[in-house]
Amino acid sequence: MKMKAGRILLHLLCLNVVTFGVIAGPQTCPASDLESGCSDSEEWKGEFFPGIPKIKYEGPSSKNPLSFKWYNAEEEILGKKMKDWLRFSVAFWHTFRGTGGDPFGAPTKNWPWEDGTNSVAMAKRRMRANFEFINKLGVDRWCFHDRDIAPDGETLEESNKNLDEVVALAKELQGSKIRPLWGTAQLFLHPRYMHGGATSPEVGVYAYAAAQVKKAIEVTHYLGGENYVFWGGREGYQSLLNTDMGRELDHLARFLEAAVAYKKKIGFNGEFKLNIECNHATLSGHSCHHELETARLNGLLGNIDANTGDPQTGWDTDQFLTDIAEATLVMLTVVKNGGIAPGGFNFDAKLRRESTDVEDLFIAHISGMDTLARGLRNVVKLIEDGSLDELVRKRYESFDTEIGAHIEAGKGDFEYLEKKAIEWGEPRVPSAKQELAEMLFQSVL
Repeated sequence: MKMKAGRILLHLLCLNVVTFGVIAGPQTCPASDLESGCSDSEEWKGEFFPGIPKIKYEGPSSKNPLSFKWYNAEEEILGKKMKDWLRFSVAFWHTFRGTGGDPFGAPTKNWPWEDGTNSVAMAKRRMRANFEFINKLGVDRWCFHDRDIAPDGETLEESNKNLDEVVALAKELQGSKIRPLWGTAQLFLHPRYMHGGATSPEVGVYAYAAAQVKKAIEVTHYLGGENYVFWGGREGYQSLLNTDMGRELDHLARFLEAAVAYKKKIGFNGEFKLNIECNHATLSGHSCHHELETARLNGLLGNIDANTGDPQTGWDTDQFLTDIAEATLVMLTVVKNGGIAPGGFNFDAKLRRESTDVEDLFIAHISGMDTLARGLRNVVKLIEDGSLDELVRKRYESFDTEIGAHIEAGKGDFEYLEKKAIEWGEPRVPSAKQELAEMLFQSVL
């Protein structure tokens, strides 16, 4: 379950030689020289991605993999700039903490700035790499889990101190133009959370989780974060035989109520919305479009985890979304919603296990951004053509009558409808024209 606040949203590496060369001028961060200034995250001012330029829009005809073909941030579409429809965010955990490990294999990635530790100094170096990446990619948002950006300490106080130190650097590096789309507390990796946090049967764990969320809300607010996410990756149960589900749900409700009270106390305003993850939708047997439409129709669409899964693999593979048809459906909902600000699209997606070049981090994000941008452009084609909207309108036109209006206004009582059914006789049921609808949709891809 992912949940988010400002809005609170509910959701609730061995480096290969890359195609670019080391250029003269900017310092690099070589994996083989951790005794150099590179290992001092407070002093290091060189490049972590030498040879990677700032990514620019070059249009659909470009063959340059380090360029946008469809995403043109400043271009106005349907009354908004493309960047304001999409509101892209780099997810720190997959981009800078992803190892390439999976249930059947060891990590495959060892980025050149890593020194093999989970120290505060290493956390600061990752943070510098994060902001160089964000600036070169050309986005102005990022998102994070607390324990991914700063290491756990031996005590809660030490953990908070570590987080404060790294967050202070992040505040400096992000400047006035970049800020978090959202932050969250990692309440799933540490063994203390094996039974959950807010739904743990141990009151000590519940209290620890509350303290960790309190701190995560504070630092997200301090960094100017637009939202806060509740990611309940361990909430719930394994077996009802040893679980009091009613009591756990009550505890979860009290936890969220306390979080709302605290965020109001510190001036972090907002409302609860849903954070929809596309890969989780398909794992549960739904489509991402279905989940998004359900959230939209209930006024709860807050944020989108832009990822997808492998239909032949039964776990959360968190791949970058590159399916044009799916992206078009996603953007169809976003446009109907009028956008998702202050939410956005975060790339809760990771490189494939076999992709180990530094430039692959850029290529993956470029591809994901271009796919959603192309989906947005396709929605414009659908709207301008109007045929699909007209097909849907005609399918429901019988409800545009006086009687249909009575029903939709809640005035169609059964006695009245029975009289109409007798008067009309057997109803005529027209074709749904599903194949035509699919043809019209496919024509814009």
